[in-house]
Amino acid sequence: MSQTPQPSIGLSIVVPVYRGAATVGQLVAALSALRPEGGLEVILVNDGSPDNSAEVCRELARSATVPLTYVEHARNFGEHNAVMSGLRRARGRYVITMDDDLQNPPEEVVKLYDHARLGGWDVVYTRYAEKKHEGWRNLGSRFANWVADQLMDKPKGLYLSSFRCMSALVVREVTKYTGPYPYVDGLIMQVTQRIDSIEVMHLARQEGRSNYTMRRLIRLWLNLATNFSLMPLRAAMLAGLAMGFLGVIGAIFTIVEALTKETPSGWASVMTVTLLIAGVQFLILGVMGEYLGRAFLSANGKPQGVVRDVVPPRVEGPQA
Repeated sequence: MSQTPQPSIGLSIVVPVYRGAATVGQLVAALSALRPEGGLEVILVNDGSPDNSAEVCRELARSATVPLTYVEHARNFGEHNAVMSGLRRARGRYVITMDDDLQNPPEEVVKLYDHARLGGWDVVYTRYAEKKHEGWRNLGSRFANWVADQLMDKPKGLYLSSFRCMSALVVREVTKYTGPYPYVDGLIMQVTQRIDSIEVMHLARQEGRSNYTMRRLIRLWLNLATNFSLMPLRAAMLAGLAMGFLGVIGAIFTIVEALTKETPSGWASVMTVTLLIAGVQFLILGVMGEYLGRAFLSANGKPQGVVRDVVPPRVEGPQA
């Protein structure tokens, strides 16, 4: 995969597009009206969207008044994979990633960019006073951030939002990862700790519903847990040690009972211990299998993303 180009524009905005045909045009129009220091460019990455997002994005590439690059994936690879494809084509000294659903007001882009640029931060995340997602999605986000607190070397309490600003240095290092299971925030934490956050608005979704189903969220948690931490393996080992310790206690109890009573322990207690031990063993095997399966797919060259087509910017150069 190609290396990140040398920065030539102040700000690049990477937008993964999936079922975004109804909103991505409004987003690009709003972004085109912004005038950040050094100018801006927009990179749209169509991640195998099943609607007519491809046609809408191609028309935007023809009509945009700011430099706009359109990248089309051959199939759906996932949001973080799409973001990685966009980051590799970003030319900005800073890069902002944001969703296509207009829940993050485009007007907040300059605020986020200036905070990172003027403060000398490598990464600036956004946080929300009130999120307008559905209740289960908010719960899932809180759980994902709690998992990240336990597994990653990140500042405690930092909210990991997809609306984030990164310096060219961070983008260059993050895009060196070529494995099939990217987790952008995990890669960021491996690069820098010069991280800050600011509060921004979060609006209700204008069209449709969230593309993140429970299945997608679980896959995201697995990417986080198994790609950037050995803690699940260590937890499985500790569970095995704990069950071994309980087994020794049970064996002593059984011997004592056999020596002092004529009747052995009942069937219920035996089955309880057996099922408990078997459950922990299957948990350990499952964790090990997840790691092994991911290593196997990575070694066999499972792609991070397959780009079908790239439409370069029609308008060149930074905007005033």
